[in-house]
Amino acid sequence: MARRSPVQFFLALVALAPSACGWIPPEEPDTAQEVAQAPAPEGPPACLTAPIVTNGDRHRMRIALTFDACTTRRNEYDERVIRTLLETSTPATLFIGGGWALANPKRLQELAQYPGFEFGNHTFSHPHMPQVKDDQEVVEELQRTQRVVYDLTGRIPRYFRPPFGEVDRRVAWLASQASLVTLNFDLPSGDPDVTISPKRLVDWVVKKASPGGIVVMHMNHKRFPTAEALPDVIKGLRKRGFELVTVETLLEDTAWPTCKPSDEPEPRPVVAEVIP
Repeated sequence: MARRSPVQFFLALVALAPSACGWIPPEEPDTAQEVAQAPAPEGPPACLTAPIVTNGDRHRMRIALTFDACTTRRNEYDERVIRTLLETSTPATLFIGGGWALANPKRLQELAQYPGFEFGNHTFSHPHMPQVKDDQEVVEELQRTQRVVYDLTGRIPRYFRPPFGEVDRRVAWLASQASLVTLNFDLPSGDPDVTISPKRLVDWVVKKASPGGIVVMHMNHKRFPTAEALPDVIKGLRKRGFELVTVETLLEDTAWPTCKPSDEPEPRPVVAEVIP
């Protein structure tokens, strides 16, 4: 019998049973008796157990558009982004901040009515996660958002997008303990840079897109050029032959990326802010 890789073994465990500290929805009163579970083992190196996913299969002309709904002081919502996705029948993965969801409950419930939208977890308060030194506080950022999204929509996110794209092995490991896969990106759109034009954003994304790619954009800042650029981004990617899919579809037949060995130096956090 062929031996499974460490990553395959980890994914099998996640599929079979929720983590000991992962949040799950409350059971109904008449459910079966609770089954005792063994305590979770201490975390081995994250590179073996909690991959930081940045892309899918590089041999298929698929790409995932992802949109962050960050928790901010204003918690804005750019309905133009969603309208374009619906009008062009474009699936997308929306990474929801817990604070943003509480500020926009009806909008989130409306988004949940569309099967082409997949929800991810974008933490509750949008902190710089590697700077949060208390492990329990990291987990709580994720679990609070899981609860809010579930309470409002009945959906349970499977993927975690770290704010600012900043993540390290410890954060990825803790996310795995909350039954979440850390999902970053390989193509920052640059939309937080309000000085760039929509055309420049379109040209950048369409030119740099590659098979299996994950593009990050935003849906919570009306001053960003995202909404104006999005129709041409979608058109340009499809003209190049890309199929636009959700993250779940992108990764359904993918060999998960392997991170660097744990004895190598910790890489600097990746921050998606501007187009180079």
